[in-house]
Amino acid sequence: MKKRTFNTIKIISGYLKGRNITLINHVYLRPTLHRIRETLFNWIEKKIYNANCLDCFSGSGALSIESISRYAKYVTLIENNKKILNNIKKNIKKLNIQNIEILNVNALVWLKKTYQKYDIIFLDPPYYNNILQKSITIIDKNNLIKNTGYIYIEKDKKKNIHYPKTWYIHKKKSTSNIDYSIYIYRNE
Repeated sequence: MKKRTFNTIKIISGYLKGRNITLINHVYLRPTLHRIRETLFNWIEKKIYNANCLDCFSGSGALSIESISRYAKYVTLIENNKKILNNIKKNIKKLNIQNIEILNVNALVWLKKTYQKYDIIFLDPPYYNNILQKSITIIDKNNLIKNTGYIYIEKDKKKNIHYPKTWYIHKKKSTSNIDYSIYIYRNE
């Protein structure tokens, strides 16, 4: 695989607006594009304030940092790769962010063990090994999303995913290669 080259990405809005997140070159790092992040946070702007968020497969940490910048109450950030995680920690420290828990664990293993419920869950995993479908199944089975909570999904356009009956599509968009959407969990 060819390494992608990124230097920094900017925080779009909130109290950290315009600040940079420094990125490392890593084959598995695939930051959410600026226009996708902007669309996503426009979709969830009414839900993000004071929300407890979970960012599985965090990568650059952009979704977590953008959430904090927009006044999320707390973010749990999960990243399995130590080199990528160390870079996230440097950015968190540089930006002086306090209300974030950074976990260096396998997200699928962690999801099976936690019982914490979240207002918003971000799922943008690597596109191989059916990780997205496995994550969705675990989150649904363990009831990790609060009623009327949001689940953000970013996936390869070619990949077919099966969603639980309690997850309702709220917003959806596509690029040439990526589908991204918000689902609302309703347990009625």
